[in-house]
Amino acid sequence: MEVEIRYLSDAIEPLRYIDGKSDWIDLRAAADIELKAGEFRLIPLGIAVRLPEGYEAYVVSRSSLYRNFGIIQANSFGIVDESYCGDNDEWFFPALALRDTAVHVNDRICQFRIMKHQPPVEFVVREHLSDTDRGGFGTTGTQ
Repeated sequence: MEVEIRYLSDAIEPLRYIDGKSDWIDLRAAADIELKAGEFRLIPLGIAVRLPEGYEAYVVSRSSLYRNFGIIQANSFGIVDESYCGDNDEWFFPALALRDTAVHVNDRICQFRIMKHQPPVEFVVREHLSDTDRGGFGTTGTQ
């Protein structure tokens, strides 16, 4: 699959799969950012992408993000759809600092993967779903 990309920063490394170990792709900070505990900031990622029709990108924090930088992703899970595809539709990472910290240009802070849209779903209302009732949230069906 070909995906068009525009780099909005010369300072970041080109996109690539995570060290050949995963099908996720690292995203890097495109600016030096200092944050105080409790502060929110959109960290620029230095790219604009044109996703193919029918696809979206899932953007999540790297597992080491909190340990290395003391920040978390404010929206927990970001979705970029193919309509966000213009020359200046830069991707950002919504960061919430839990301690005073600094992120520097080219630091790997998040990752993404490209997925097909969910197929159309039709919900069918039923009085009963099955004969098996496990007992509700958080139970295996046994006491």
